[in-house]
Amino acid sequence: MSKYILCAVVVALCFVAQPCTAATKNGFDLSGSLVSQIQILSGGPGKDGIPAIHGPVFLNADEVPELRPDERILGFALNGVAKAYPINILSWHEIVNDAIKDQSFIVTYCPLCGTGMAFSADLDGEVSGFGVSGLLYESDVLLYDQLTNSLWSQILRKAVSGPMKGRELTMLPLRHTTWHKWRSDHPDTFVLSRKTGYLRDYDTDPFANYDKSAAVLFKVSHKATAKYHPKDRVLGVEIDGFSKAYPLPELSKNRKSSFQDTINQQLITVHWDEGSETAMLTDSHGDEIPAVSAYWFAWYTFHPDTEVFVAEDVSGQE
Repeated sequence: MSKYILCAVVVALCFVAQPCTAATKNGFDLSGSLVSQIQILSGGPGKDGIPAIHGPVFLNADEVPELRPDERILGFALNGVAKAYPINILSWHEIVNDAIKDQSFIVTYCPLCGTGMAFSADLDGEVSGFGVSGLLYESDVLLYDQLTNSLWSQILRKAVSGPMKGRELTMLPLRHTTWHKWRSDHPDTFVLSRKTGYLRDYDTDPFANYDKSAAVLFKVSHKATAKYHPKDRVLGVEIDGFSKAYPLPELSKNRKSSFQDTINQQLITVHWDEGSETAMLTDSHGDEIPAVSAYWFAWYTFHPDTEVFVAEDVSGQE
């Protein structure tokens, strides 16, 4: 076990039994929160102890030789511009505040839940920067906006406390894929630079081997079924209140690069690339549907009633 994952375990053990029972925590007002204050836990660092990136610097694709072909990135494309956000940088910062042309957005990543999600940064007509609160709900990062200091659950996509309580973020399509796959699909992509303004060892994963372990460092409300490893990745989507998970092991067994499915009577197409373990969804018009790549345990605890795609076996029976 590396010293980094050992530190993460020690921090988790120190704080997991210390729920936020006060009306404030890390400088955030929790009174009247949409979720139980007891379930809002300190992850260890204080507010901005994990520094979000503001004013990110980007390089051209041929200027990042340190990126391996199989390295995981979060890929975002908007208005003809593509950008790649290496997870080895996101693991240290969790939020990148960014913009393409006149549209501001945030790219977020929670290493504990394996969740990469992008959102519009527009809050009622005003653009806000976002930071890392140092607090967790169901093991997932709680973001905060700099306009109102409200806390936002990443996976719920909703403000759970503060003046924006109950408001929802607009989720944007984001792809969890490999550098090789993204660059092949977007040869003119830009890449988030390591020139973040912070001294971090981006060649070292602060959560090394966490994705291989069945252990969850912080308590969650709903324990996922044992059919899948807690850290198996799934592509999860929610449409009109109905949720469905596409476990990557099932997509691999399915052996189809694309197939149609129905969620709440809405026809979608599931796309799967075995080599890069990349999944995405499109609607009947061919537009990409915002979905989240997450660890199975994380998707399940937020969506305990989720449907789950199961590949047919060779006999045609599920």
